[in-house]
Amino acid sequence: MISNKILIVDDEIEIIELLETVLKHEGFSHIFHATTGTEALSLLKALNPDLVLLDVMLPDLSGHQLIKEIHQHRQIPVLFISAKTEEFDRLLGFALGADDYITKPFSAKEVAFRVKARLKTTTKTIQFGNITITDGIVSKNNEPLDLTAKEYKLLMYLVRHANKIVSKEQICHEVWGEDYFEFDNTISVHIRRLRKKIEVDPSKPKHITTIIGLGYKFVYKEGY
Repeated sequence: MISNKILIVDDEIEIIELLETVLKHEGFSHIFHATTGTEALSLLKALNPDLVLLDVMLPDLSGHQLIKEIHQHRQIPVLFISAKTEEFDRLLGFALGADDYITKPFSAKEVAFRVKARLKTTTKTIQFGNITITDGIVSKNNEPLDLTAKEYKLLMYLVRHANKIVSKEQICHEVWGEDYFEFDNTISVHIRRLRKKIEVDPSKPKHITTIIGLGYKFVYKEGY
């Protein structure tokens, strides 16, 4: 059985029951649900789940409001499930820090596999220099760092592509869910803030390096 705790937030009981059935079939044994944003906030504090499946349209708080509340306290994966299928809605979801955006109607089995895939990328402990990343928490010298949702997502994108050059266009598309146009300064600002938080000497970064004319490279070596 899989020990990760999953919280489903949706006001449609039929969808909750469908997802619970499929997730249990895939080995998840700790599945909880809420039908309102207020109930979800209470469960988030009480359960400390490892992943949230979140409907955008709820009867009280919206999913957009709720994801902001979630990421103020912990950087856990949030997968939006929504009947809103327009490109604007999907991009807004990613801009708010969602890790995935699944549109209704959906394949419940596909959702389960997406949940598994996302958990695989968050449960592994990553360590470089005096930085440790585990269970969605980034620590420096064993002290948790105060990263914004976007800073965390940017860092994890760079880490997943360690020792490879990634362009600003790629970063913009994957982290912001937007085309690169007019995002050059935004990316530079976030890179600068990340360096201040994780590098020993931000003016001479060892990990988040600039490759002039090409983009950035996250340098990772065992024990480095």
